[in-house]
Amino acid sequence: MQIGELAERAGTTTRTLRYYESRGLLPARRAVNGYRTYDEDDLRLLQQIRTLQDFGFDLEETRPFVECLRAGHPAGDACPASLAVYRRKLGELDSLIEQLRSVRAQVGAELARAELEAAAELPSGPEPRCELGG
Repeated sequence: MQIGELAERAGTTTRTLRYYESRGLLPARRAVNGYRTYDEDDLRLLQQIRTLQDFGFDLEETRPFVECLRAGHPAGDACPASLAVYRRKLGELDSLIEQLRSVRAQVGAELARAELEAAAELPSGPEPRCELGG
C-alpha cells in the first residue's frame, strides 16, 4: 500500500509517517516508481507505536517495541528491551502516583483548615464576598 492508504488505515497523517520514517521507526521502502510502499507489518508497527503513545510513552520509548516486532516476535513487548521499558515506565507512574497522593493530602489538609476557619467566623457577621476572576 502507499503512504496515503497506510495513514488512513492507521488513523494518522502522511506527515507523521514521514516523521517516523526519518526517525527510523518505519521502513523507507520505495517502489520502482519512487513511491513509498508499506505492508501489513508496517501497519502493525504503527498500531504498536500509537497504543504505547496513548499509554504515555514518548516516541523514543516505542523503539524497543518496534525493533521487537521487526525481529519477528508476534508481540512487540516480548523482548528484553521492551520489558525494560515497561518496568521503567511503571516506576515513573508509581512515582507520579505518590506525588499526586502527597499533593492531595496537602490540599485536603488546607481545605479542612479553611473550613474550620470559615465555620468559626460565620456567627460574627455577614458572610464575606469572594470574587473570582478579573
